[in-house]
Amino acid sequence: MRFVALVLAVITFLFAPLLLTSSAHAEGDDGKLRILVFGAHPDDAEYGAGGVAAKWAKLGHHVKLVSVTNGDIGHWQMAGGPLAERRLGEVKKADAILGVETQVLDIHDGELVPSLENRQKLIRIIRQWKADVVIAHRPWDYHPDHRYVGVLVQDAAYMVTVPFVCSDVPPLKRNPLFLYSSDGFRKPYPFEGDIVVSVDDVFDQKLTAIHELASQHYEGGANGSEEYEKSVPPASDEAGRKAWLRERWAGRQSGLANRFRNALLKRYGAEKGAAVKYAEAFEICEYGRQPSEDEIKKLFPFFP
Repeated sequence: MRFVALVLAVITFLFAPLLLTSSAHAEGDDGKLRILVFGAHPDDAEYGAGGVAAKWAKLGHHVKLVSVTNGDIGHWQMAGGPLAERRLGEVKKADAILGVETQVLDIHDGELVPSLENRQKLIRIIRQWKADVVIAHRPWDYHPDHRYVGVLVQDAAYMVTVPFVCSDVPPLKRNPLFLYSSDGFRKPYPFEGDIVVSVDDVFDQKLTAIHELASQHYEGGANGSEEYEKSVPPASDEAGRKAWLRERWAGRQSGLANRFRNALLKRYGAEKGAAVKYAEAFEICEYGRQPSEDEIKKLFPFFP
C-alpha cells in the first residue's frame, strides 16, 4: 500500500501543473477575448500597445503584456539582478494601471536568440493564454532583442496549432491574429498601418501607467547619462515630470494619427476620424492569417 500511495503522490506531483493549467483554461473560457502583447523589455509592450490594452481591459477582456527579457542591462548606471528587480516592479505598477496582467521572462537583456528553446517558450505562453490576438515587434529592428522577438513570434505562428509540437500543452484549434506594433524602420519595407486605433479616451491612463517606468524615460535607460537626467524634471517635481512625459508622448502618438489619417477616416468616418489626436497602429503579420472586416470588428470591439 505504501508503494501505491507513493506512486499516486508522484503522479499527482508530476501532473499537477497540467491540471492547474486545464482548470485555469476552463475558468478563462468566458466568451471574452484573450490578448497577448510581447515586448523585448519591460517597457516595450506598454509603449507599443498600452492604449489598446487598456481599451480591451475596460471592456472586460483578458490582456497580458509579456516582456521576453528581464531588462537587466537597460540602464546606464545600474545592471544585473537589482535592475531586473527594479524593472519588474516598474512594469507591474504600469500594468496594474492599465488593468492587465504581467509576465517577465528570466532571459538576460541583450542575449535573446531565436533558439528552439525560446520558440517553445513562446508557443507555450500563447497556448496557455489561449490567445485570440498576439502583438509583437517586427523582425527588422535596430535592437537584436526586438528583432528576435519578432522572429520567435513568426516561428511560433504556425506551430501553435500543431499537436506534436510542445505536446505537454494542448494546441490551439485556430491561429490567433498575429500583429506587429508600429516602428519607423523602412527596410526591407516600412511599417504599414493595417489597423489604426484611436487611443484618445485612454491616453491619460497610458501616460499614468508609463510614468511608472522611470528608469527608462526619466533616467534614459541604457543610453542615459548624468547630463540627460539633469535635463529632466527631478523626481521631487512629479507634475513637471508628467508634463515632460506628456509632451513627448503627445508628439509620438499624434504623429501616428497623422501618418495614418486616411486609415482613421476610413475606420471612424470623416468627422470622428479627423478629430482623432492620438493613435496606436498595427500591421498584420504576413506569417499569420488575413482577417475579414467582420473579424477585425469582433477582435477590436471598441471600433465603431
